Amino acid sequence: MSLRKYIDNIKPQFEPGGKFSALQSVFDGFETFLYVPNTTSKSGVSIHDAIDSKRIMSMVVIALIPALLFGMYNVGYQNYLAAGTLASTPCWEVFLYGALLVLPKIIVSYIVGLGIEFAWAQWKKEEIQEGYLVSGIIIPMILPIGCPLWMIALAVAFAVIFGKEIFGGTGMNIFNVALLARAFLFFSYPTKMSGDSVWVAKESFLGLGNDLPDAFTCATPLGQMAQNVAPSASVLDSFIGLIPGSIGETSVIAIAMGAIILLWAGIASWKIMCSVFVSGAAMALLFQSLGMTPVEWYEHLIIGGFCFGAVFMATDPVTSARTETGKWIYGCIIGALAMIIRVMNPGFPEGMMLAILFGNMMAPTIDYFVVQSNINKRIRRAQA
Repeated sequence: MSLRKYIDNIKPQFEPGGKFSALQSVFDGFETFLYVPNTTSKSGVSIHDAIDSKRIMSMVVIALIPALLFGMYNVGYQNYLAAGTLASTPCWEVFLYGALLVLPKIIVSYIVGLGIEFAWAQWKKEEIQEGYLVSGIIIPMILPIGCPLWMIALAVAFAVIFGKEIFGGTGMNIFNVALLARAFLFFSYPTKMSGDSVWVAKESFLGLGNDLPDAFTCATPLGQMAQNVAPSASVLDSFIGLIPGSIGETSVIAIAMGAIILLWAGIASWKIMCSVFVSGAAMALLFQSLGMTPVEWYEHLIIGGFCFGAVFMATDPVTSARTETGKWIYGCIIGALAMIIRVMNPGFPEGMMLAILFGNMMAPTIDYFVVQSNINKRIRRAQA
C-alpha cells in the first residue's frame, strides 16, 4: 500500500508539464508492470479481462523457469562430467557453476533489449511494450553456453530493432524475436553456434568448474545424427535432459512442466502443440521406415530444440496462425518441415529454428485462406 501511495505521489512529476515528463514512458512501464492500470474508457464498448498482456508475459516467464533452472544444472553437469569429477562434486556446486555462467547472459539480454525498448518508446513518445519480457529470457536459453556475451548483445540489438520495432513493436512483428536472434548468430557466427566445441563450458572461476583444454569437444545427439551415427546418449538421458545442447532446450520433463502451466493458464494453443508433435512424429516415422535416420522416430521428438520450440516458440500468439483451423495447418507445417530439414540437410541438424521461422512467414497466408474459405462457404449456403 505504501508503494502505491509513493507511486501516486511522484506520478505528476512524470506527466506532461512535470519535472521528468521526458521519462513518462519509462515511468508508465514500471507502474503498469507493478499494478494493473485503473484507467477506464470514457466512451465506446470495452471488453474486460482478468489478465492483461503484461500478466500473460509474466506467466510465460514463470513457465520457462523449470527449463531455465535445469539448464543451469546441466551446464555444470556437462562440465564436471567431461572433467571426470562429477561423482565427487555436490549437486549444489554443479548448479552454482552453471548459474554463474548463465545469469550474465540473461542480464546482458535484458539490459540490451529493454534498453532499446525504453529508448524507442521515449523517442516515439509511446507506451513501453512488454513483449521483451519473454524474449529476453528465451534468447539465452536457446543458445549454446559457449556463446560470448558480446555476440548475445549484438544479436539482441538486431532482433529487437529489425525484427520488432521497425514493424511497429509488440504485436506487429512477423517473426519470433528470439528465433531471429538465434538465426542472426547462426548465420553470422556459425563456429560459435554449431560444431562439437560450444556445448561444454571450459571456464574455471571462484574455485568452481574445471579448466578443460580448448581442444575438448562434445558432440550433441543431433550432431551425431547428422553424421548418420546413432547418438551415444541413452533415451532416458535425452528425456531427462542430461545431454549437451542449448541451455534451456534439453530437458523434456522441464519443458513439459512449462507446457502444463501455459495450457492451464490458457495462454498457449494446445492445437499448435499437438499438431507440431503429431506431424513431426509422422514424418520421423516415415524417414525411419525408409532407412534414412539412425534412430527411432520418437527419439527425434526428445532431442534438440523440438520440444522447446513446439511449446514456447511455435505457440507465440503474435507470430503464429490465429484462426482455429489455421493453427492445425500451421503446426503441421512446422513439425513436418523440422524433420525434413534434420534428416535431409545435414548442414542444419536442428531444423526447428528454420521450420518455425518459415511457419511465421506462412501464418498470415494460412489465416487468409481459412477466412476466405469460410466466407465462400457462407456465400454458397446463402445462395442455396
